[in-house]
Amino acid sequence: MNRHAALRRELRPTLALALPIVVGQVSQMLIGITDNAFIGRLGTVPLAAAAFTHGVFALLYLMGVGLLVGTGVFAARDHGAGREDGCAAWLRHGQALALAAGLGAFLLMLVLSTQLHRFGQPPEVIAIVRPFYLLIGASFVPALVFQAQRQFAESLGRPWVPMGIMLADVALNAALNWVLVFGHLGVPPLGLVGSGVATLAARSAAVAAIALWLRRSPGFAAVRAAPRPGWERARFGALLKLGVPAAGMLLFEGGAFAAAALMMGWLGAVPLAAHQIALGCASLAFMFPLGLSLATSLRVSRALGEGRPAAVRPIGLGALAAGLAVMAAFALAFGLGGRFIAAGFTPEPDVAALAVRLLAVAAFFQLFDGAQVIFAGVLRGLTDVRVPTVLTFVAYWLVALPLGYVLAFRTGAGAPGIWGGLAIGLACAAVLLGGRFLRRTAGRGSGG
Repeated sequence: MNRHAALRRELRPTLALALPIVVGQVSQMLIGITDNAFIGRLGTVPLAAAAFTHGVFALLYLMGVGLLVGTGVFAARDHGAGREDGCAAWLRHGQALALAAGLGAFLLMLVLSTQLHRFGQPPEVIAIVRPFYLLIGASFVPALVFQAQRQFAESLGRPWVPMGIMLADVALNAALNWVLVFGHLGVPPLGLVGSGVATLAARSAAVAAIALWLRRSPGFAAVRAAPRPGWERARFGALLKLGVPAAGMLLFEGGAFAAAALMMGWLGAVPLAAHQIALGCASLAFMFPLGLSLATSLRVSRALGEGRPAAVRPIGLGALAAGLAVMAAFALAFGLGGRFIAAGFTPEPDVAALAVRLLAVAAFFQLFDGAQVIFAGVLRGLTDVRVPTVLTFVAYWLVALPLGYVLAFRTGAGAPGIWGGLAIGLACAAVLLGGRFLRRTAGRGSGG
């Protein structure tokens, strides 16, 4: 079959699966962006406190998402092979792993909450951040359990209801922020703490809704009817064998941005607040190729379960083309509309001006960011995660962060220097993972 025809044939089902996944990922990010939009009206210091908290949360949450990827990947492979009992077992084991990971993340944040003064953040930020920090930490449990259940539903080709739940969750979070942050409907204004309560309540509502749907939907009747033989060490082992390196990959990228937030704190509250605005926008853009990446992992794994290894490269290249097109649009938006974007988050002119400069750097690295995450998605679908983990470590921790530190603190470039280092690291990741993708899919790309 003609190579271009194979790309077109595989792209359509990838986009059909990716669209609701992307919307769900964007909705997850919109919860944090909604928090920042409300908190930003309270002033620079509360916004900086939210920046620090969401930086820690995002790092641990990305690790949790990586740890749970096996739930969807293995369920998709069993579904492609017609093994519904295997799908049911992956759901149960994935939920148990998500619960353990969520509790572990919250306990870690609880311990770290007694040591916040050691992170080099401005004292005015540390003075107010702990209650909000603990509330966001508590939301790890519902967030990760929801993620496992959602990945399972997507692996069986049913992504639309989870997407709808996430959209409703964003609306609920915004409404609760409006009530609790500023004090409406007879509720006293709770400020930063109110935003944390809103986020915890919204994420808890989402996991309750998706659990109810999985339990009652006729589409999962075969899964519910499957035998339940008990816990299997081999399944937990398989989930961890894939999930730990995948979590490491996301840790190295997310950790680089979290470390960048720490360095921003060394520069002061204004750079930290500007960093949070720009990072929120860049993270929102990243959800689009991340959603494509997750869909690509599932489609690659299902194709292997169906005995179609020749479809792997067309699936990956089609997703790459779609991802680059979307990220090019975000690059133009950040480069040309940075001033309007920043003004929507903060009335502080110094914070907004610096955020515009950071968004210009973000415009530069959008294509690299999209490419590297889609390449990683194909490799996850092939259960190839160990070497890519090493490659991401090199790109972010041996290139991006040292270069960003030198540019910011040795050449005087300040906050844009930190982001410049991140941009170079993302470019390295895209090149290294792209090479790995081409080698692993060599000879598979004819499309049949």
